[in-house]
Amino acid sequence: MSILIDRNSRLLVQGITGHDGLFHTQQMFEYGTNIVAGVTPGKGGEWVLDKIPVFDSVKVAVEATGADTSIIFVPARFAADAMFEAADAGIPLIVCITEGVPVQDMMRVRDYLDQKEVRLVGPNCPGLLTPGECKVGIIPGNISIPGRVGVVSRSGTLTYEVLYALKEVGMGVSTCVGIGGDPINGTNFIDCLRLFNQDPQTDKVVMIGEIGGTDEEKAAEYILDFMTKPVVSFVAGQTAPPGKRMGHAGAIIEGGSGTAVEKIKALQDAGVRVARHPEEIPELLM
Repeated sequence: MSILIDRNSRLLVQGITGHDGLFHTQQMFEYGTNIVAGVTPGKGGEWVLDKIPVFDSVKVAVEATGADTSIIFVPARFAADAMFEAADAGIPLIVCITEGVPVQDMMRVRDYLDQKEVRLVGPNCPGLLTPGECKVGIIPGNISIPGRVGVVSRSGTLTYEVLYALKEVGMGVSTCVGIGGDPINGTNFIDCLRLFNQDPQTDKVVMIGEIGGTDEEKAAEYILDFMTKPVVSFVAGQTAPPGKRMGHAGAIIEGGSGTAVEKIKALQDAGVRVARHPEEIPELLM
């Protein structure tokens, strides 16, 4: 079983004819993802990979194909409008890969999507992977196998490293969710922990955090109060000096808060086993 996506998901790609959109559409299609439509304004009527129809708007694409998931590969200045358009068309799950979306744009988007009860993953994230079933995003499909470990991560690159480390010891994954690390995003740690906790086919959870913000501390409170399944974690940026940007805007230590030490202590106090380095995660899961 999986959370958020599976082999029945009907994916629509916004920005499908752009360089990144086209490349990753092919990767997702070859993995077996059910891509039913693409959207690029002005290119309606064209076809991608000889199998995927392109529409001028998300609304028309949804009406024609029944798409229930959208992935966004459009430039940052257009990303907010793309998310608004997908929500207005009735898409319940939006995955935004685009990085560099302005914070003010995301504040407006988040408020609107919350009112619509639309789930957003991202922006500035690697997306989702349910091994053996569906790939919505840029996570390489060959670095993970199906299994019973749920993975949620703020860091794209570390996500790949951990998935591969699990595969190397024969551990499979139910679903991997890359939530991204921007200051304002959609789905967070607690959202994913709740979903994994309710999933009967997920036995254990890996949570990959990093410095900056308080998301890990809030997740630790949730784990202590509600999680019935073991959680193993890793916090990136343990040697970062205060004020140092680590990869993206969300990973900044300000005013002495958001440090790795604080996050690790909160997680350990909640009963979470915290790895010293990513390669140690499989051992802690055993």
